[in-house]
Amino acid sequence: MFTFNRSIQFGASLVHTTKPTFRSNLAWLSLCISLLFSAQSGFAASAEKGRENFMKNGCWQCHGTWGQGGAAGLRLAPNPKPLAYISAFIRNSNGPMPPYTTKVLSEEDLGDIYAYLQSIPASPDPKNIPLLNDLK
Repeated sequence: MFTFNRSIQFGASLVHTTKPTFRSNLAWLSLCISLLFSAQSGFAASAEKGRENFMKNGCWQCHGTWGQGGAAGLRLAPNPKPLAYISAFIRNSNGPMPPYTTKVLSEEDLGDIYAYLQSIPASPDPKNIPLLNDLK
């Protein structure tokens, strides 16, 4: 049985929902704004500038030079999540990664970093590397 009026009932247990907080509203607003900008700035983004910004802003220290991930940061490339998701996370992070406001990292710079992450090719399939196949 489901009720959606301030609580959700799952069998015998009752889970109360909370009112949206300022932080969650800010995250949604940031997501909506970044969706608007991503459609416009996605065409002007530069992978070369993005690599420079990735290095300059210290992203590589946790996420690796090619966004492959590391001990402190998740894998970002190849095939990064959508720009809107990354933007909302970067702007509103409350975990181990500090939030990067637009004063620190502009929307244009973030779009360039995203273009850089998109430009990173996937690793080749090990089955298609002749030297590895000769080891059998």
